[in-house]
Amino acid sequence: MSTAKVAAVAQGIGSDEVAVLADFSQAFATTLDVNQTVRQAVEQIAAHMNAEAAALFLIDGSKGELVCRACFGPVDVTGLRVPKGRGIVGRAIKQNKVQLVQNVETDADHAGDVGGFVTRSILCAPLTSGEGAIGALQVLNKRGGELFNDHDRDILRLLAVPTTLALSNARLAEDLMEQERIRREFQLARQMQKDLLPKREKDCPVVGINLPAREISGDFYDHFTLPDGRVAFCVGDVSGKGMDAALLMVRASSLLRWAGKEGTPPDLWLKRVNDEICTTVTGGRFVCVLAGYYDPISGVLEWSNGGLPPLLLRKPDGSFQQIIADGPPLGILPGIDYPSNRAFLGDGSAYIFSDGATDVRAGESETIGIEGFQELIDAVVELSPRARLRGLVSQLRRMQLADDTTLMLVEENGEEAQYLGGISICCDAECLRLVRKTVDRQLTALTVPTEVRQRVVLAIDEATANVIRHAYQGDPGGRMSLDIWRRGDAVEFVLRDWAKAVDAEAIKPRDLNQCRPGGLGVNLIDMVMDEWGFEKPEQGQGNVLRMVKRLQFNSAAKVASVAA
Repeated sequence: MSTAKVAAVAQGIGSDEVAVLADFSQAFATTLDVNQTVRQAVEQIAAHMNAEAAALFLIDGSKGELVCRACFGPVDVTGLRVPKGRGIVGRAIKQNKVQLVQNVETDADHAGDVGGFVTRSILCAPLTSGEGAIGALQVLNKRGGELFNDHDRDILRLLAVPTTLALSNARLAEDLMEQERIRREFQLARQMQKDLLPKREKDCPVVGINLPAREISGDFYDHFTLPDGRVAFCVGDVSGKGMDAALLMVRASSLLRWAGKEGTPPDLWLKRVNDEICTTVTGGRFVCVLAGYYDPISGVLEWSNGGLPPLLLRKPDGSFQQIIADGPPLGILPGIDYPSNRAFLGDGSAYIFSDGATDVRAGESETIGIEGFQELIDAVVELSPRARLRGLVSQLRRMQLADDTTLMLVEENGEEAQYLGGISICCDAECLRLVRKTVDRQLTALTVPTEVRQRVVLAIDEATANVIRHAYQGDPGGRMSLDIWRRGDAVEFVLRDWAKAVDAEAIKPRDLNQCRPGGLGVNLIDMVMDEWGFEKPEQGQGNVLRMVKRLQFNSAAKVASVAA
């Protein structure tokens, strides 16, 4: 016999009523809809208690009032509100005890009749869950002129248990469905944001990258080539977080591309978009934007800055020039004028970024600021433009990101990357030997010293072994590829897999002070490689691990593509 039946029999409840209780509980288990649950509850309870009317009240979390969510009887009181602690129903919740009132005229807490219905007696049971009271169940006037008694009180108290459980389950289901709906909306918004980012263009002097701090980014960037050969570009940072910021980001990005396609001077470009945004933005939101053009023929850069951090010019001698924002963010006040700036880029570089790049913290220290960001740039300056941005992202990810981060680099294309070779493999033991052989062959062709070559081979071996062990969980059916590039004095290794996406934030070098075996692969990669980091593949699922090793090549080094 179940615990519920034992308890019921112990209280003198007959076997027929035990069956009703079981049927009652089973009926509740068939629905997770709150409205259907409460309607079903009051109808069945009124019928079983032989009552003229019944009502189910739930606590309104915002005010603590009791709200009638469902009722049965000659008068519809759905939506009726009872102030917190008032009435017999409020007393039942406050005392967490079933209230048996055989004559309401003698009870001072009786709130009076509603809609002409004359109340004679009331039986009211609190609905109490593990997190406290959620409402109360009430029946009024036993049919045939009889009065509710102690037996009825025990029955209602028992019926309140499955009712509370059913309501709790229905609410939980509602919460889960709402969370799933929000998650899907965020995924859709994130995909829409990604679709708005410009496609990768070969030989384009403008490259950008976006690093969201959350599911949805408030940052964006764009660049496109005009018919006259100039490259238009913009970087934006929307105030606030969440869906509202994402929608404003989409609107601002679309407006900037629409206005920039006409080749409008940067000051008028921002002025025009600002006026458009001011017509719709509410709630104090605004958008920080830097927009401009680069002319590859003349080497001239012109732009206007509305609230974004200073544009950084890195000159060929390694010095930096900060050109601060001279205009307010967009969306604050219409009719604002935005000054323009011009600079000769030549062999230098221009760095444009949102404040997420300077607001990161290295440990418990203060934010790195613009000076700290300049040091990060100097650490990767020998890399190609796109690899340089990836190197900056890799360094920023090792710190404490507080905000979305967008980076853009404007620079004339330098030395073209040379493809040295690669290999595509399945995830079995034999593949590790083939990877080591391929890497060793390519580095040997570049006359890389033996000691350095062996360390790099070992680091790549650890990386591929980690893919097999962790990404594919030892599945020999997995596959991956390794491509090797030379960019100036750097060799770049791109390891691609098609496994489930990893949490890049969780893959960090281990604290070597911890005395435990294993888990040193990431430390080895970090010690051997000058830059490394994870990226999302441009197409399909999986992971991309990019590792960069800067080398001192012999002037007579053989640079050739060697097939694996």
